[in-house]
Amino acid sequence: MIDPRNPHADQMAHESMIRTLFAQAHAIWPQEERLYARYNLPPDCRIADIGCGSGEITSRLALMYERATVIGIDILQSSVAYASRRYAALAPRLRFEQGDAFALALESGQIDLVVCRHMTQSIPEPEKALAELCRICKPRGWLHVLSEDYGMLHMMAGRLDPDRLWQEGAIPFGRNTGVDLRVGRRTWTLLHELGIEELHVDYVTVDTVRVARATFAAMIEAWRDGYVDAIGARTALPSADARALFDYIIASIRNPDHYAVWQIPIVSGRKPAA
Repeated sequence: MIDPRNPHADQMAHESMIRTLFAQAHAIWPQEERLYARYNLPPDCRIADIGCGSGEITSRLALMYERATVIGIDILQSSVAYASRRYAALAPRLRFEQGDAFALALESGQIDLVVCRHMTQSIPEPEKALAELCRICKPRGWLHVLSEDYGMLHMMAGRLDPDRLWQEGAIPFGRNTGVDLRVGRRTWTLLHELGIEELHVDYVTVDTVRVARATFAAMIEAWRDGYVDAIGARTALPSADARALFDYIIASIRNPDHYAVWQIPIVSGRKPAA
């Protein structure tokens, strides 16, 4: 039975997700890290990373803010255990806990920076989870939301058309499992409706110019391994076709004569003063 709060639990728990998050961190973080200067956080700030997964970015935040107290929260106990083991050297300043983004066991108004990355596209009713992020954030504190959008992936067509994978596979898979894989384009609106101020939208460009082709290809390979069977089971796109499209895209990314790009919105803003 699918968990209504975590309909992609099987994919999130698949071994490929560790590879996904590793590749995404290496592709995205070099462009993303400069954005944190905007928040002007105090040295002893409190940071919460909601939907932290394997802790790839949570650990980087702990290293960036050397005096901060950082907590990573994920719904999967397996992810929490993995992150706790891997980053044990940063404890107790960095810790990981299991938790539900829809009902966080954190006090209201206590966190200077609330980070949420790669989660909104995998949950139903993201506006409710975003409201929880806002609740735990301090007045005048910051929210930092990396919100995926699978309508912002563009690869070169040839023998196959990569658009078919996203339009007939990924996006319908999201719809058929109760989530929105194009939520990135409406995240500004969701935060605006929550009253978040000083809203910014920045884009990380994961492409074959800015990111090593091997890293970009490894990310798509991990997506293939974790999702191809689920796409076949939950959409009209057969698994064999989905796999062929994934493989075509991977080969194109590795081809030095081809170009591919994924634009990723990061939406940030401040909680109003109390």
